[in-house]
Formats: sequence, C-alpha cells, structure tokens
Amino acid sequence: METAQSQEQAAPGAFTAFARFVLCGGGVGVASSFAVAALASWIPWVLANALITVVSTLLATELHARFTFGAGGRATWRQHTQSAGSAAAAYVVTSAAMLVLQQLVATPGAVVEQVVYLSASALAGVARFVVLRLVVFARNRTQAPAAPRPALPVPATVARTSAPAEPAALCYAA
Repeated sequence: METAQSQEQAAPGAFTAFARFVLCGGGVGVASSFAVAALASWIPWVLANALITVVSTLLATELHARFTFGAGGRATWRQHTQSAGSAAAAYVVTSAAMLVLQQLVATPGAVVEQVVYLSASALAGVARFVVLRLVVFARNRTQAPAAPRPALPVPATVARTSAPAEPAALCYAA
C-alpha cells in the first residue's frame, strides 16, 4: 500500500509531464530521423521508415511509462497498443493536413509545407499527450481495485424483540 501511495506522490504535474513528453518524444523523433536515413542505405526507405517507426514507438512508450508519466515501471501490452494507436492517429492527422494542402495549393513552397506539417504535428502531439496522460497512463487504471469496506460492528446493547405471530405481519405488502 505504501508503494501505491509513493507512486501516486511521484506522479509529475501536467506541465512537468508535458516537458518530459516533448523531451522524450522529440529525442526519439530526432534519433529516428537519423536511424531511418542510415537504415535506408541498406534497405528500401519505406521498409526502413516502417521498422524505425515501430521501434521508436516501442521505445517512446517505455520512456513515457517510466519517465514522462511516472507510471512506475515498464509499459504493459495494453499501454503499448494504445500508444501505437495514438501514434497512428497522429500520422493520419499529419498526412491529412499535407493532403489538404496539396488540394488547396497546386505547388506549395517548402516553407508553407513545413509550416503546415509542423503545425499539424504540434496539434497531433498535444492531442497525443492528452490521450497518453488521461487514458493510456491514467493513475486510476493502473491501481488495484479498492478492497471492500468492512462491516460496521453491531452495538451490543441492541434489544431483541419477539417475532410477530401472524405471517401477514412479516410482510407488509401481503
């Protein structure tokens, strides 16, 4: 019980958790970009990107479980699955933003593309932080269910009465 309380006390506040989220997620993102480039020299880029995306999502989820949200240990399979789902949703948001840009502007410049992509990434990142904090690594989902309350003791001074003689008196609805 003391462990659960100490873990609860160790949970970082929203600002601290967000700063850690940006640090961990950004660090993994930068490392991933270099890893994709390096791996793409040996295998096709699409395969390298898919492989690095899976590995970086697993790594980031572990970092978020242990450091960002202070969950106190390794991430569970449920947390990995939910985190992967939130990463896939972020990918859909950024891809949709770029597709909309392509539909609205025939030949957007590199600066416009970067502004749209980074804006969509920031929006998706904030949404992903909220999902991870409130759903994936939520405190109330990781705690054990509460033990049932013990029955209150019955005072010893309760007076006994005799049972009614008539069956109808036992059930007032009869």
